[in-house]
Amino acid sequence: MALLRWTAAATALLAAPHLVLGLDNGLALTPPLGWLAWERFRCITDCAAEPDSCVSEALFRAQADRMAADGYLAAGYQYIIIDDCWSSHERDAEGRLQADPDRFPSGIKALSDYVHGLGLKLGIYGDYGTYTCGGYPGSIDHMETDAQTFADWEVDYVKLDGCYSDPDSMDVGYPEFGGYLNATGRPMVYSCSWPAYQSNPDYPAIARACNLWRNFDDIQDSWDSVASIIDFYGDHQEELIPVAGPGHWNDPDMLIVGDFGLSYEQSRAQMAVWSVLAAPLIMSVDLRTIRPEYAAILQNSAALAINQDRLGIQGRRVFQDQGMEIWRRAITPQVDEQFSYALAFLDRRTDGTPSRLTMTLRELGLDSPTGYRVQEVFDGQSYGTLLPEDSITVHVNPTGVTFLRCDLVA
Repeated sequence: MALLRWTAAATALLAAPHLVLGLDNGLALTPPLGWLAWERFRCITDCAAEPDSCVSEALFRAQADRMAADGYLAAGYQYIIIDDCWSSHERDAEGRLQADPDRFPSGIKALSDYVHGLGLKLGIYGDYGTYTCGGYPGSIDHMETDAQTFADWEVDYVKLDGCYSDPDSMDVGYPEFGGYLNATGRPMVYSCSWPAYQSNPDYPAIARACNLWRNFDDIQDSWDSVASIIDFYGDHQEELIPVAGPGHWNDPDMLIVGDFGLSYEQSRAQMAVWSVLAAPLIMSVDLRTIRPEYAAILQNSAALAINQDRLGIQGRRVFQDQGMEIWRRAITPQVDEQFSYALAFLDRRTDGTPSRLTMTLRELGLDSPTGYRVQEVFDGQSYGTLLPEDSITVHVNPTGVTFLRCDLVA
């Protein structure tokens, strides 16, 4: 078992929590929870060859059924989101987007009604450019029309991608589209891909215009992809943390828990780090076939409570040494300037031996004299009530996580 020691340099990484106000449209005051088709189902359009996997109203109805019946809705997941390749290649005679008539014979409004009837909300995909990434009609010359079309269909969430567009125009174009969404009078969460296409994004401006935004590579079905996103968020945390908060969130992309590329340990690691990051939790998995142990990760109430904490403070990486990382997030309950905390101990090592790490709570930045009640999130193990000078020892499996909730003792 690898033994890692706390160092003085690690203490210098500790910083006070940062809290910001939300986007003024009243939406996404906690990170959105839902399901999105893209990572799992991509742009499969041949329904004759792949009837169970093609992008179609049947697919979205089936996934919505499982969200409602299998505990996801009860756990807090709300949005069922259509991604690219849903539309016809041609607009209608009045210049409006229209669904592919073969794959969505009932139309998007009927799908919206079906989803709403289950107690869920519907999301849809558009693109700021001349075409979507899959080659379908883009919105750049039809933004007002498309915003109204989505409202007429009673859509609740809009993801706007940025393929086939000029990144320099996005600083004007993305807020413009958001303005058209707001002008419809229908509440629609606005998910932007704006910063993902720019080398030096203006994050304060993005946070004023969008409820959430992608800012790094598309996630792939692999641990390497998840790890690269974790690295990006740790390496850029000083610019990302100040702009995140209720109503506007950094989006590290979909959860791939339950797909093909992550082990059980890695799946728990993604869920833990995304929860510490106050990230939108948007699943992309076939809910008809997901194994129970992976569904349990996605529905873990303690992890979801951390993710949905009302303070909306994005966590940070506070330790990185010898393949071990510690991520910390301030959460409620809070008393004056003292917070409770979530701590994710992430083992990046791949040598097959679990790592052991011992440190005091004070070294982790937990210094309330009244102490903390400490419990592991996934396994429920209690560490009891610990004071700042008390030591805690965690054991973390390779590419896995130990996820602790430390509740302030009032």
